[in-house]
Amino acid sequence: MGVVTGSQSEIKDLFGLFCMVTLDLIALLANIGVMVAIARAPHLKRFAFVCHLCAVDVLCAVLLMPLGIISSSPFFGTVVFTILECQVYIFLNVFLICLSIFTVTAISIERYFYIVHPMRYEVNMTVNLVIVVMLLIWIKSLLLAMVTSFGWPAYGSHSSISAAHCSLHASHSSLRKVFAVLFSVTCFMVPSFVIFAVYCAVYKVARSAALQQAPVVTPCQAKDRSDSINSQTTMITTTRTIPKRLSPERAFSGGKAALTLVFIVGQFLICWLPYFIFHLQMALSGSMQSPGDLEEVVNWLAFSSFAVNPFFYGLLNRQIRDELVKFRRCCWTQTAEMGTSSHEGSLQENFMQFIQRTTGGSISSGSSNSGRRTSLRASVEREQKIPGQV
Repeated sequence: MGVVTGSQSEIKDLFGLFCMVTLDLIALLANIGVMVAIARAPHLKRFAFVCHLCAVDVLCAVLLMPLGIISSSPFFGTVVFTILECQVYIFLNVFLICLSIFTVTAISIERYFYIVHPMRYEVNMTVNLVIVVMLLIWIKSLLLAMVTSFGWPAYGSHSSISAAHCSLHASHSSLRKVFAVLFSVTCFMVPSFVIFAVYCAVYKVARSAALQQAPVVTPCQAKDRSDSINSQTTMITTTRTIPKRLSPERAFSGGKAALTLVFIVGQFLICWLPYFIFHLQMALSGSMQSPGDLEEVVNWLAFSSFAVNPFFYGLLNRQIRDELVKFRRCCWTQTAEMGTSSHEGSLQENFMQFIQRTTGGSISSGSSNSGRRTSLRASVEREQKIPGQV
């Protein structure tokens, strides 16, 4: 039984390590992909806050999540942090989490003004305003993270500490409870309220737009009416008397807005609510010991937000997704086009020469020019097709 239990525990530890490494890689690759798409397209420059969120999540994937793997996985149980290294880990924990959550809140507010007050958005949303908001986010996160420099970790004068014992709630500082409350209110409660209120307002606007009714007049009816002398009078009276219907696209847009609201707010609460409840409860209770693996579970549930954010705030946007598709096609086809362009040209020339020889030169210059113009027009139309358009 002891062998079976040890084997099951090792499998569980391997699976946990695999999940943590996978989340780290997804966060790194997905955020870099969204940043590349925004940087390549000039018309995507308005997604500055989304690009900032991806940059913050890349920092989390490079700095915070590897340290979280070391402190959470039993395979690194022998790793020892110095006091300075533990303080750096806790500082990065608070600092990068605040940066990510505050940026998500800024994106929500920006979407609110973009949808609900578009005219005000076009006038007020300038580069200077974006820079000021980003600076405020960094300053606020830095000030809150600097509190952890006083009294963390809980081992005081010890020169080293086990990586598994380097935790946010493990502190001997008198500011521990005050910090836990301030951290939870500032980084979770207020952003949650703002995000929920903002997306509810956006949903109301989308719902009211979906419920707008329009008259339905078929093209055949309109043509028949325009043929008569009294077409204008008939069209006006008929348009006023025809019952208005809600188009399927408009009816679906309201449900899609509600689904977006549920996904974004639900994802935020699922990732961050257990994390803040756990650390707030541990700080207020005064306990230094984590109950089993619960701390690792809530920490990595929160860290999964760094891997999910690029999908919710980047890849769900059609313009960013289309730009990534174009970038992928460009990378895949560039080498093939360079290798086959000369060969295709020679085949076309040989084919034209063959036709001229078989027809005995009877092809007139006018038909040749018209054929060339037709092929040129077809090639131009193929090149101007929008990616993703049927």
